[in-house]
Amino acid sequence: MPYLETRELCKYFGGLKAVDGVSFSVKERQLKSIIGPNGAGKTTLFNLRSGLYESTAGKIFFQGRDITELTMNQTSQLGITKTFQITHIFPRLSVFENVRISAQSRHTTFNFWRKADSLEEVNEKTRKILEMVKLADSPDRLASTLSHGERKYLEIGIALATDPKLLLLDEPTAGMSPAETVLAMNLIRNLHDQLNLTILLVEHDMNVVMNISDEVFCMNEGKELACGSPQEISGNEMVQKVYLGGTKAC
Repeated sequence: MPYLETRELCKYFGGLKAVDGVSFSVKERQLKSIIGPNGAGKTTLFNLRSGLYESTAGKIFFQGRDITELTMNQTSQLGITKTFQITHIFPRLSVFENVRISAQSRHTTFNFWRKADSLEEVNEKTRKILEMVKLADSPDRLASTLSHGERKYLEIGIALATDPKLLLLDEPTAGMSPAETVLAMNLIRNLHDQLNLTILLVEHDMNVVMNISDEVFCMNEGKELACGSPQEISGNEMVQKVYLGGTKAC
């Protein structure tokens, strides 16, 4: 049984068929990427899976359960967590506080008279996550003072604090320098390997996609163009023509 699956999924915006009958699956503990030219429908497909958009037709299943009608909050409670291309953080809170708030959201009991810094279990979880995302040396820094790459790391940390079963990463290297991109690429792969996470990635940087993905799904005009290993996608003539400019990806 696929870990995540869509069946003939569609999303129309008026007369625009942004996603048009896409059947797609992700295996448990797989790192799968979605690629395609601008307007291909990959971000819309991504947002349908997270519950951000309602589908026009078709079905979405997670661990065998029909989640087609669930909201983003409801899918999050099931363990599907999404990061965004534009970072969503609390700029006036510290790095530590940003992650701790997310970690606290997964606790079912609250004591409103207890100080947040006394929640040692949550604090320890926060410290471990900051180590994973390479921010352990900056717990007291205001999030607003972080570099663009560090903010991306912080958002991944916030996502990890919700204990995701499926992590959806939307353009995690967007706006990064080449050096930052390499570090982010290594971070994502290491998190996948260390935590046995299932990760679904939308990414434009082909070097990232081809180096960290177990499988790549290519879209064009709202439909599936090709799906396969990085090597298969790199050598696919249709993918080269539509997306890679007629040249084989590295």
